[in-house]
Amino acid sequence: MELEQQFLSLLGIVEGMQKRVYQLEEGNKQLIRGQKQLLEWAEQNQQDNVYFQENAVYELYDSMRHSLEKCFPKIASGEEAVEEIVKNGKSLARFGDGEFAVIAGRNRHRFQTEMSQELVEKLKCVLQSEDEQLLVGIADNYGSLEKYTAQAKREIRCYLNPQVRKEHLALLKPGKMYYDAYVTRPYVMYADQQTEGPGRRFQNLKRIWEGRKCIFVEGCFTGLSVGNDLFDNAGSIQRILGPAENAFSRYQEILDCCLQQSKDTLFLLALGATATILASDLCRAGYQAVDVGHIDLEYEWFLKGEGRRTPVDGKYNNEIEEEQELLPIEDETYMAQIIADFS
Repeated sequence: MELEQQFLSLLGIVEGMQKRVYQLEEGNKQLIRGQKQLLEWAEQNQQDNVYFQENAVYELYDSMRHSLEKCFPKIASGEEAVEEIVKNGKSLARFGDGEFAVIAGRNRHRFQTEMSQELVEKLKCVLQSEDEQLLVGIADNYGSLEKYTAQAKREIRCYLNPQVRKEHLALLKPGKMYYDAYVTRPYVMYADQQTEGPGRRFQNLKRIWEGRKCIFVEGCFTGLSVGNDLFDNAGSIQRILGPAENAFSRYQEILDCCLQQSKDTLFLLALGATATILASDLCRAGYQAVDVGHIDLEYEWFLKGEGRRTPVDGKYNNEIEEEQELLPIEDETYMAQIIADFS
């Protein structure tokens, strides 16, 4: 009897073990099925990602092209600007970060630290001008930056933050064709600076003043063409000098002097925000005026070939942080070309 009980007990244990083995087998089957499903899901997910990557650019573009159209001003190239200036006698007024800062009521550069509501309003009017003879230049910063150096890209991204971009777009006229303001900065910013590209761009710019009777309207320490051959192909050169900084304080005197000159004069302007307004006013009065900005410094840097901005002895540069020792320019040719001095 006792042996029979032991056998039944052992049989119960075996049955329990068999049941447990069955449960484990079923559990393993479920795990295998689960892992198989997981692997299938992972494979499918990977393939889905491939499809997404291949098609995402089209989907994203379709969803953004209407809502973002207003975020990209229409900007024609610098080469197109030169063609308009040379072939059609058009003028150019340029807006850089300094001019936009003035409109926003901020001091960004030393060239214009005195705030004036008149200056702000005039800049706004020029920016939105519909004068067919006036090209309005803004920097080609709003989309791809691939043509610029790594340093230039960093500077642009740092400057053009969402607030500043919003300020610009609120001022720019939808649908208006602007022109690349960097047309007069052909060297330092460009990724092709160690190629023949900058030289070709400078040669193209020289077409503007080829054989022309030119008057430079510049700051008293600017020294356009002093010490280099950038303007050697001009027919003649005269100069009207303004203050190195805050030139708008003498604006009316400078404008009146310009309006006394003959209509065949080509005015080349390097006078900060004042040059932007002067280009527009002279254009409206029937003259041709081109805001050339930092073109002379760019040419000096191009000749040095270092690929960066450096101080140039005797020439004012509001973008160099180092202290500059500036003395009156005593070059005899330069002195003989001055027809008015409002500095």
